[in-house]
Amino acid sequence: MYDILKEKFSQIVREKGLGAEAVKVTARTLTPEEAIGNPEDDDYPLQKGRERLMQAAFKGARGQAFTDMFGNFEGTLSQVVDMALTNNFRRAVFVSTINAVMRHLGKIDRSVHCKDKDPVACSRELVTFMKEKFGRPRIAQIGLQPRMLEALSAEFDVRVTDLDEDNIGREKFGVRIDPPEKTAENLAWCDVALVTGTTLVNDSIGMFQTGKPVVFFGVTISAAARLLGLTHYCPYST
Repeated sequence: MYDILKEKFSQIVREKGLGAEAVKVTARTLTPEEAIGNPEDDDYPLQKGRERLMQAAFKGARGQAFTDMFGNFEGTLSQVVDMALTNNFRRAVFVSTINAVMRHLGKIDRSVHCKDKDPVACSRELVTFMKEKFGRPRIAQIGLQPRMLEALSAEFDVRVTDLDEDNIGREKFGVRIDPPEKTAENLAWCDVALVTGTTLVNDSIGMFQTGKPVVFFGVTISAAARLLGLTHYCPYST
């Protein structure tokens, strides 16, 4: 999937003549308050410090990506395009950069994480989205987003897998949080998978191409979803 994504993005860079220019692309980690504001709840992954948002800036446009391996980068767009995507940091630089460039070009209109009360509103609307698109599906959520689970579990049968050891084995909103080893089983059980866009950065996204419907959520995958034709849900990002 990354081969396809890199080729599509490289083609855009070539067509726009951006690779030959001395364009600066910077990425930095955001504090939790910068990234998500001050929501009433305090159980979001960003607030726990397990993950951070990397932010790329390209000609006044911003693009973001979640990652558990964060740091700073500055270079040319050609360097980002040619970067070997060998770890989560490099993939986060690449993905956040795609989001920023695609936003600059007007090919996406949402590339920055929502804040404050938006995650609650987003999760409520997700229930309607799921009903309208899939009826009453069994949902496998990949990557715990607490407000989404809270809203979905009141209306649907939901199973959740997560990487955070602090969550695994605990019950949240009546749903036991499974370890990643249960992902394949939960995917076989579900009618639709609701998958965090962070799977693009940690390079596990390929395992969700099972033939079943998949909805990717979150700002990380905004540009990649557009380039790859994936179903994407992130209505309150800006």
